[in-house]
Amino acid sequence: IVECDVLFTFDSEDTMKSYVGYTDHSIASNGRKNVYVSAFQPFGSKLVLEDVTDELELQMISEVLMKFDEENR
Repeated sequence: IVECDVLFTFDSEDTMKSYVGYTDHSIASNGRKNVYVSAFQPFGSKLVLEDVTDELELQMISEVLMKFDEENR
């Protein structure tokens, strides 16, 4: 079990999925904090994070992460 902090959530009308950005506060080799993004179903009794492997989803998430980074500098 790894404890993480949620940084943001967002919904995509294109994929009809919800996403969560989170960190375990570890530091990458470039000196920046590691941030992870997973898909999830917002309804239900148990939160299950899903890997994102689709190239279009990964590109969309990359754009969201860049925007989040710019807003938090």
